[in-house]
Amino acid sequence: MPRVTAILVVQDGDRWLDRTLAALASQTRRPEGLVVVAEPTTSFEPEVLEAAGVTQVVTATGGTFGVGIARALRAAPPQESADEWLWLLRADSAPEPDALQALLAAVEVAPSVAVAGPKLVDPDDHARLRSYGETMSRGGATVLLVDDELDQAQYDTVTDVLAVAVDGAIVRRVVWHAVDGLDAGLPSADAGLDLGVRVRLAGHRVVRVPAARVERGRRPEDVARRRPASVRLRRRIARTAQLHRRFVYAPGVLLPVHWVSLLPLAILRILGQLLAKRPGAVPGEVSAAFRGAFDPTVPGARARLRRARTVGWRAVAPLRMDGPALREHRAHERDQADERAGREPDLVRASFLGGGIWVVAVAIAVGVLTFWRLLGATTLEGGGLIPLTSDPTALWSRLGWGWREIGVGFLGAADPASLLWALLGSATWWDPSYAIVLLWLVALPFAALGAWWAATRLSERSWPPVAAAILWAAAPAFLGALGEGRVGAVLVHLLLPWFALALIEGARSWSAAAVAALLFAGIAAGSPVLAPVLLLAVVAWAFARPRGFARIIGVPIPAIVLFAPLVADAFRRGSPLAVLADPGVVQPYEPTSGWGLLIGRPDADVAGWEGILNALGLSGAAWGTLLPAVLLAPVAALALLALFLPGARRSIPALGLAAGGLATAWVAGHLQVTTLGLATTGPWPGAALSLYWLGLVGAAVVALESVARVAVPLGSIAVAAALVAVVPLLGAPILGTSPVHPGDGRILPALAAAAAQNEPGVGTLVLTPQPDGSLGAVLQRGEGATLDDQSALSAGRTAISDDEQALAELAGNLASRGGYDPVPELQDFQIGFVLVTPLGDDPEPAAAAVRARALESLDASSALAAESDSGYGTLWAYTELARTPEAQASRGGYGLGVLALQGAVLLAALLLAIPTRRRRRVVQTRSSLDEPAATTFDEDSDG
Repeated sequence: MPRVTAILVVQDGDRWLDRTLAALASQTRRPEGLVVVAEPTTSFEPEVLEAAGVTQVVTATGGTFGVGIARALRAAPPQESADEWLWLLRADSAPEPDALQALLAAVEVAPSVAVAGPKLVDPDDHARLRSYGETMSRGGATVLLVDDELDQAQYDTVTDVLAVAVDGAIVRRVVWHAVDGLDAGLPSADAGLDLGVRVRLAGHRVVRVPAARVERGRRPEDVARRRPASVRLRRRIARTAQLHRRFVYAPGVLLPVHWVSLLPLAILRILGQLLAKRPGAVPGEVSAAFRGAFDPTVPGARARLRRARTVGWRAVAPLRMDGPALREHRAHERDQADERAGREPDLVRASFLGGGIWVVAVAIAVGVLTFWRLLGATTLEGGGLIPLTSDPTALWSRLGWGWREIGVGFLGAADPASLLWALLGSATWWDPSYAIVLLWLVALPFAALGAWWAATRLSERSWPPVAAAILWAAAPAFLGALGEGRVGAVLVHLLLPWFALALIEGARSWSAAAVAALLFAGIAAGSPVLAPVLLLAVVAWAFARPRGFARIIGVPIPAIVLFAPLVADAFRRGSPLAVLADPGVVQPYEPTSGWGLLIGRPDADVAGWEGILNALGLSGAAWGTLLPAVLLAPVAALALLALFLPGARRSIPALGLAAGGLATAWVAGHLQVTTLGLATTGPWPGAALSLYWLGLVGAAVVALESVARVAVPLGSIAVAAALVAVVPLLGAPILGTSPVHPGDGRILPALAAAAAQNEPGVGTLVLTPQPDGSLGAVLQRGEGATLDDQSALSAGRTAISDDEQALAELAGNLASRGGYDPVPELQDFQIGFVLVTPLGDDPEPAAAAVRARALESLDASSALAAESDSGYGTLWAYTELARTPEAQASRGGYGLGVLALQGAVLLAALLLAIPTRRRRRVVQTRSSLDEPAATTFDEDSDG
């Protein structure tokens, strides 16, 4: 009969000790010896020790489980019996009465077995398995064969495994000494796995015994801790253990390779952790790599392995898990994690086919009808639209900090919108400007889709999301932006519903928070004036959802990183408000009244009811405001009604957004941050009104969800009235009265554009007559100042540079009769063409006079040759221009640093945003904002 010496190591486990000693006392097959290793402060009842059969108590301070076992073995020397077994127990390892008997029964009939492990079960429920066997992948990653599952005897048929957990296991003492016990470099995680590997390489077997059960009160990582180790800490410990085993098991010739690869692998794993939505695991990856590089226990562990090894690694290979089996096991682990987290199988409560697809289909038809004049166009012009550069690589070169080739040029930060233009143009890389045409054609259906999808987060029913989709696609500010060619405001309107949805989900999902961060950056880039109110909304939501505070509060980070260089340059130039300028072409507008803002009218220039009412004999500006107000009143009434209906808590954030958007629109109308000739203007209020409209529509959806029986008639009235209110805005593009029209892709006359093909740096001096009789002068390079060339720093500057002063003097001299010789200045500025733009439809007399004087002066100049007179204006060429090599402006260290930092932050956010597991869409229940439920985004947390 084999002899058994039980070793009970007490590490901060006083609260478990009495239960474990009582369990040992009740064993049907009691060990011959029981050695207890404990801290000096541990108190024992003598009668309890006697009942348990304790033969010796060893007191010592500190040390791991392996150290405690070594102390016990020194105090209990080996007996004469060659067949002695060690039963390794922790303070929280209370065995069932027949545990030792079952373990010995399994090994007595199998002389080749050196280690046998029981089922480690939950102390409160012995039907739940905490651990039952371990193995590893081909790459050395630990694989727990069983981890927190119900015991249904599903694993009882397979007994041979690579390793078992060390606590609760029995080990032949002679084999224990042969392999030199536990590895000091593995104080908790992987201690049993490493022991099993070394025992297998020593030519012995490791089995698990289904009839034996031992409680596991704590994970090995939690021993001697006041509170359980967090998920992040367990991942760090596991990675540190894996790297330790890699250095111990690797052939000697590969050790330098493994050491050199630590840093690259750490970087790749960091990217993987971000992709898996575990940013909290990133510091652990760095810490584990550093510990692995300077692990002092590796040499001793390699020596022990070399001394004990009698067979090759082929003996271990069949017991490892790899390929399809490993993938299936990992999928099973994810399913178990979902079950433990209470994530039920997804149920689709609102089908896209049940309403969403129809409203999107109708929006497609309306979009085609509204913008039928744009069909077949490759470029759009008019209003705020000009072409993008024809070179996709040039779009990306505008990012960061560097040379801005607008006007005379300057070194400075790019507008954050440069990233939007690069992404947009790259979608149609063969013709970047064509992306704007497609944007206009898909704007209405995409707006409807975004609103429908976001509204399903607030409603289970089919009608409220449909109403939201129609109202959002027919928003006055959105249609006004499309009519006036304000591409930034159009993008903001399209992104806002997705941002709201992602922000709501961001409290519980890293994926959603990362998506919200990217959308926040995109919205702020499209309309910088919205950044403050969105920042307040994010902070408020973070405090409202404290459990997701860390995720939500990081949402503005990408936007902050994008805007920081621009803000710094704007302050350095003395024009801090320039950062609030709308991206793209400066487009002055006539501010509307406060009543106009309330009805969603961003400016007095937007197509309204005045023309139709005048035709009906109802003249006066009051009618043009009153009629839309009456038509939009049902939407406002629904939004306010939501405050007094069930679910009012969900309407408060929506109405708060509406108030913030309206206040921002009012502020925007009173700012003057950019100049165009004599005109000064501020940010267009339309983007802020989109936020205002988003809040109103969201509150209206809450109301429609609450008034279930009358939701359809009330919603139909509101939708129909809102559609009538925007008839002039929809009609303007159809009738061709909107300034947006197809273009030919050129900004300058054909001759100047053709010359730019051969000489991209050649300049064209553009002279524009002003209403007060002055002359505006702008220098454009190459094919002209494209949309991606525009800069808020240039448009919002409050002082002109020396070069701009010299350019202004050149323009003034060219437009004045006299003996002025412009050749030196033309040569200095590398100007090959001079263009005088045409007058408008109703020019001021002073503008006509200055243009006539400029034409006469330029015709008289011997240095210039008249070339053409077209819709672009009258063109002269300086044919004697001697081109000088262009000095390539370097970004410098600062510019490269800015680009690297922005790229790293955006890449991290993008990796976090990529979904890592397939999940079906679920529409939120009526609890909506109160109780988060499964949605498009993963329910991920790293604890």
